[in-house]
Amino acid sequence: MLTAALGLGLGLGSAAPALAQERGPLRIEITDGTIEPLPYAAPVFVAENAAAQQVAQQLTQVLNADLTGSGLFREIPASAHIARISSFDAPVGYQDWRAINAEALIAGSVSVSGDRLTVKFRLYDVFAGQQLGEGQQYVASTGSWRRMAHKVADQVYSRITGEGGYFDSRVVFVQEQGPKDNRLKRLGIMDYDGAGTQYLTDSSTIVMSPRFSPTGDRILYTTFETGFPRIKMLNLSNVSSQLLPETPGTMTFAPRFSPDGSQIVYSVEQGGNTDIWKMDLRSGQTQRLTNTPAIETAPSFSPDGSRIVFESDRSGGQQIYIMGANGGEPTRISFGEGRYGTPVWSPRGDLIAFTKQNAGRFHIGVMRTDGSEERLLTASFLDEGPTWAPNGRVVMFTRETAGAGGEPRLFSVDVSGRNLKPVPTSGAASDPAWSPLLK
Repeated sequence: MLTAALGLGLGLGSAAPALAQERGPLRIEITDGTIEPLPYAAPVFVAENAAAQQVAQQLTQVLNADLTGSGLFREIPASAHIARISSFDAPVGYQDWRAINAEALIAGSVSVSGDRLTVKFRLYDVFAGQQLGEGQQYVASTGSWRRMAHKVADQVYSRITGEGGYFDSRVVFVQEQGPKDNRLKRLGIMDYDGAGTQYLTDSSTIVMSPRFSPTGDRILYTTFETGFPRIKMLNLSNVSSQLLPETPGTMTFAPRFSPDGSQIVYSVEQGGNTDIWKMDLRSGQTQRLTNTPAIETAPSFSPDGSRIVFESDRSGGQQIYIMGANGGEPTRISFGEGRYGTPVWSPRGDLIAFTKQNAGRFHIGVMRTDGSEERLLTASFLDEGPTWAPNGRVVMFTRETAGAGGEPRLFSVDVSGRNLKPVPTSGAASDPAWSPLLK
């Protein structure tokens, strides 16, 4: 029985050993931390009718951009193909695809009827000469063709890597414009690859730190519309919003949802002191979780909701701590040189991403939840604010270049430190937050 056996080795610790040289099931080969992208072929999906021809071309292009953009796959271009797929149901001539060293073959079809789009695909293990998993069909409106491409890419990624995909997701961020001393900011939302940008707020007030709910239907962010920082929750289904919590005389910021979406954790500045609080969204009840003279902020729940990671300078410098979800004595987990901040728990629960400042450089890094196996993924003049992809294998962050003309942009990198690349945005952008996979 065919299995998709892969050792991605993208986590921390020693690299996965080289896989056996004999031809086995589909795999991504890893030797001494070097990942050899898996060669695959994806002929343009078959257009079942004339109305589907352009969509088939566009959908296949986005599918290939997703897979090759992950750094784990290498597309064999159409110019090298010996065989052609003219019918979705035609038998696969595996020998023709083996001849060009394609290990995987993606075959698909597209049909359009009015506003109805139907996409089918199958994934084949070329050298084993058999289909990998069941065929899949998606039906949606024609305007959703990009999402269909992302869904197919997620299926291919998952079946070959054995891990969840991340292409059918969105990112909320802060779009910036104007000079540094008078920067205008508004919330934007886009596909993970920068396409389909829409704006959720205007530029009349400063906004920062947007965060998705676990179901992706709400966004928390910090607004200065009252003259000082307050938390606001935006409902994406009807674009309504509300300020929370109602605590006179305080500044509230750095909010995040609990894993079940019923609570938020955030920072409160009152009387010159900053502590971490929690609020139940149903009852409105609040609970103070820390109570020290230190600055304590940037809280983030563990995926099971039992713990919270946060930054604090209670030890004299900015470091990372973990405490129970109801407070209690925290445990410090960062002990390297420099300052640590903006910790975010991976959706897999195995790692914590953070910003580190040391020796005049900023870094995005990851560590185990006990602080061990710290790994710095980036280094630049200013890297900050990591956010996790839904599968916990890629991190997006803000990078700003030095100099008066430098402006923030979004970048992504995988947890091995490979595949560092910019995320396309229209102009300056900062404070990204990745959504869960779309439903």
